[in-house]
Amino acid sequence: MSNASSQPLADRLRPETLDDFVGQRHLTAPGKPLYQVIKNNRVHSMILWGPPGVGKTTLARIIAHQTGRPFFALSAVAAGKSDVREVIEQVQARTSAQPGLFDALEERPDQRGAILFLDEIHRFNKAQQDYLLPYVEDGTIILIGATTENPSFEVISALLSRSQVFVLEALTLDDIRTILQRGADVLGIQIAAEALDFLAEYAGGDARKSLNLLESAAQLYGDAGEITVDHLKDALQSKHLRYDKAGEEHYNTISAYIKSMRASDVNAALYYLARMVSAGEDPLFIARRMVIFASEDIGMAQPTALVVANEVFRACETIGYPECQINLAHGTAYMALAPKSRASCDAFFAALEDAQKFGNLPIPMKLRNAPTKLMKELGYGQDDGKESRLPEQLKNRRYYPDHNSTQD
Repeated sequence: MSNASSQPLADRLRPETLDDFVGQRHLTAPGKPLYQVIKNNRVHSMILWGPPGVGKTTLARIIAHQTGRPFFALSAVAAGKSDVREVIEQVQARTSAQPGLFDALEERPDQRGAILFLDEIHRFNKAQQDYLLPYVEDGTIILIGATTENPSFEVISALLSRSQVFVLEALTLDDIRTILQRGADVLGIQIAAEALDFLAEYAGGDARKSLNLLESAAQLYGDAGEITVDHLKDALQSKHLRYDKAGEEHYNTISAYIKSMRASDVNAALYYLARMVSAGEDPLFIARRMVIFASEDIGMAQPTALVVANEVFRACETIGYPECQINLAHGTAYMALAPKSRASCDAFFAALEDAQKFGNLPIPMKLRNAPTKLMKELGYGQDDGKESRLPEQLKNRRYYPDHNSTQD
């Protein structure tokens, strides 16, 4: 473990061996997959998929440390193809300078390379992921990608087929308590049992989230003798609490952003956008919420909002930071200033409620497909244009308001 006090507590607590790692016993216990990877020194490309703060980065570092492989780490939030190219060139230079560098590690070429850990791999676009492929195939690098998103949707199939996916789970309360006690020892503080339980519950399975709060409380009340629940609650309101893009502040800020647009408060919406951009929030995360907002909150009051939101998403996907922040600002101002209507959204959910409540009601004869003459004679497909086209049991339902009204 590192003792550099300038580092976040979560970084200082990172173990270097599997014996000291807490949690994920389905992967790390003797005989389990990652235990065997390290024991047999047979490292292959892999994707670590799981929620924030459960040990993805730590496991990647442990694998590299315990198997003696060179380790390079990039975050897909800030890195691009040029950063990957630089890593590849460093690995190739080391291999050229030491021709037998990896010979003792493994017979298979694709298991000989240096480890490239790519955090939040889902933030790399297709072209960036494609660039990795030949170097994974020829064994220049062993890719360990970390993601909170379903890799089936976020990682290109060519990379996915060459990687093993390991699913990490939220940490248990006991796991969190163990990690917190280690944190308290490193900080040199005492923590009340009730406070330890409060922190473990607050974490929601995310060790980093609880360690951030413990560290904040220690900065504020470390001289109090013992950290209490009240100290933790006060620390939650403090500016000393570290911003965690995957933690509670992430959800608080996106909530404030959406509610500001909903209230047509363009100034507040732009401010909360700036907060997220400054913290390095994933632009696609923001843009996705904008696309949802365009249909859910603006809807038929200004249908072109969906076009604008989709173009903002496309800009974020193709351009990325820092330039796409201007596109996000453009879209945010548009959404905040647009007229609002939830009519189509509310109408759909009312119809959905009936569909789930009543099941597959018979479709009216006049709406049914009539591929044969007999079916036509029986009344299939003969719409007189006069009556409701809803099933008989729902014929008087009105899900959508008067067609002339788009405002709630």
